[in-house]
Amino acid sequence: MYIYDSTLRDGAQAEGVSFSVSDKLKIAKKLDEFGIDYIEAGNPGSNPKDVEFFEKVKDTKFKNAKLVAFGSTRRPCIKPDEDANLTALLRSETSVVAIFGKSWDFHVTEVIRTTLDENLRMIYDSIAYMKKHGKEVVFDAEHFFDGYKANREYALKALETAWQAGADWLVLCDTNGGSFPSEIAEIVKVVVEKFSVIPIGIHCHNDGGMAVANSIVAVEQGVVQVQGTFNGYGERCGNANLCTIIPNLQLKRNYYCVPQQSISELTRVSRYISEVANLAPNERAPYVGNCAFAHKGGMHIDAILKNPATFEHIPPESVGNQRRILMSEVAGRSTVLGKIQKVAPWVTKDSPEVQQLIDNLKRLEHEGYQFEGAESSFELMVRKALGKDHKFFEVKSFRVLCEEPWQADYSALAVIKVEVNKVEEVTAAEGDGPVNALDKALRKALEVFYPQLKKMRLTDYKVRVLDTSKATAAKVRVHIESTDGERVWGTVGVSTNIIEASFNALIDSIEYFLFNEMGM
Repeated sequence: MYIYDSTLRDGAQAEGVSFSVSDKLKIAKKLDEFGIDYIEAGNPGSNPKDVEFFEKVKDTKFKNAKLVAFGSTRRPCIKPDEDANLTALLRSETSVVAIFGKSWDFHVTEVIRTTLDENLRMIYDSIAYMKKHGKEVVFDAEHFFDGYKANREYALKALETAWQAGADWLVLCDTNGGSFPSEIAEIVKVVVEKFSVIPIGIHCHNDGGMAVANSIVAVEQGVVQVQGTFNGYGERCGNANLCTIIPNLQLKRNYYCVPQQSISELTRVSRYISEVANLAPNERAPYVGNCAFAHKGGMHIDAILKNPATFEHIPPESVGNQRRILMSEVAGRSTVLGKIQKVAPWVTKDSPEVQQLIDNLKRLEHEGYQFEGAESSFELMVRKALGKDHKFFEVKSFRVLCEEPWQADYSALAVIKVEVNKVEEVTAAEGDGPVNALDKALRKALEVFYPQLKKMRLTDYKVRVLDTSKATAAKVRVHIESTDGERVWGTVGVSTNIIEASFNALIDSIEYFLFNEMGM
């Protein structure tokens, strides 16, 4: 199965995503290392950034992937060598080009405003022109499934024209993302049988929430190239998620998608791309999400500890993920024991420390703490209870000031004094609000002693009011999620003072990072 990644082109069209040229180079190298076959890296005819990327990437040697430049057919009523878009594709100097053309008669007449025959000539001329210049050509039949349902004869004629012009691939696009798997299966079967001499690909969008399923059923009907993006990034609701498609095909259907040693890197690559995109990972994503192998219910956890196959469809390690046993009031003794044994392997189920920690857990949850998703705070609590903690630093004092009128970026000032190994550091930082200012000041002070903290950043911050009847005097729970680019962890703080609750969660987050960073 040929995997065709469009993260750098389709993915860049997602709301909130804006890759720099440097970002695109980094991701392209990572995808190549992972074993992707085709990397569609951009449209050099649409923007200067992609032109710059293709110029810079010429010096990069790829081990596994073919780089693809993407563009449209020629414009109506001109020659291919007069078309600026096709010229830009040639200047990119990639060995492969993707040409998209209209296969839905509605788009031909209403969007590009030309005749059906001229559209077919546009497809033929553009592909033949690229083949004349020695390119491998992927033809993306845009809106193919909608076109097939509206005018089957014309949609198939568009494919036939591309084939006659010399296209190396015919890719069927569910561009609106609204088709059902049953429709995809039926139509793909017809196409594969009709065009048996040329390989067929599938390109699905996720507007109906079925992009992965539609891609899988297309494979079952004979397509040999699957297009998609990492983490499902893409315009509107996104594209087919390769982080789900690849393990489904490779681990469950025995298709060769990427080298076997790469599949265990899937989670790491997914999170790396999230980091470069500056987007929080989807924690509930299949296979690679932080919740994909997370267990909370006591009976479920008991079964998992006896045999993981009871509630896990694959071993999490096979995709580079890990099992997580969530801490909550419904967790049983075995759950707490598992967390304790990470710190103190000698502790048994009958050790008095286990019951003490269970009692403490329930007391804290009654007070408003919630350790589900904040197991790092619980692990730190275990370390302190067992005398296995380490005092990396001590905050001697801090002060946070807010003032009006507010400034756009600096509405608060924090001053903090920390002590590490009897050496004090006093520093200040401005921030967008008191918590941001406090976070900046704390890191600024601690980075003097622990420069590795520069790798760590917050990815999420949530506040929950626990007793609304007390209005602004209510107790709040603050949950913070942090990452170092590979790991993701959560911590929690509770107080009637939102600054104190935030500060406690921040302290736990930094301490947990340092424990792991130093292998303690």
